[in-house]
Amino acid sequence: MARGVNKVILVGNLGNDPDTKYTQGGMAVTRISLATTSVRNDREGNKQERTEWHRVVFFGKLGEIAGEYLRKGSQVYVEGEIRYDKYTGQDGVEKYSTDIVANEMQMLGGRGDGGGGGGGGNYERSSRPQRSAGSSGDMQQRGPAPSRQPAPQQQRPAPMDDFSDDDIPF
Repeated sequence: MARGVNKVILVGNLGNDPDTKYTQGGMAVTRISLATTSVRNDREGNKQERTEWHRVVFFGKLGEIAGEYLRKGSQVYVEGEIRYDKYTGQDGVEKYSTDIVANEMQMLGGRGDGGGGGGGGNYERSSRPQRSAGSSGDMQQRGPAPSRQPAPQQQRPAPMDDFSDDDIPF
């Protein structure tokens, strides 16, 4: 029997700093506003930009990571599902909201260009081990390494990107 598919993929920039709150049980809930911009040419050949704003919600460990490393202007890749909610406001009027509930997040961009300082860690909300070297444990060790006597004339391998071609969303 076929099941439906509810999958959203976004690549955009944060419009503000993440807002992280915690449930009574201690689970992180982080909300961001993500802007995606598309450009097209009109009939006269003029470029027309259209920006869409998306409300994205991260839960649990992914919410903690998003709240700690993302900042306004950060470029991020998000995978998740779309969720529509209906609720009654304080004024008694029914209101509707559309959120993207994220289950994967990839910080894009490098250090210093709004990439959140992470340089591209891949994070998933699951019980599976992390696929990339950018796990939260690796990111916390940003300071200089403990002082050791370097081996004379020992060459270090060139730094590798912490993602493969399979991790690029386009």
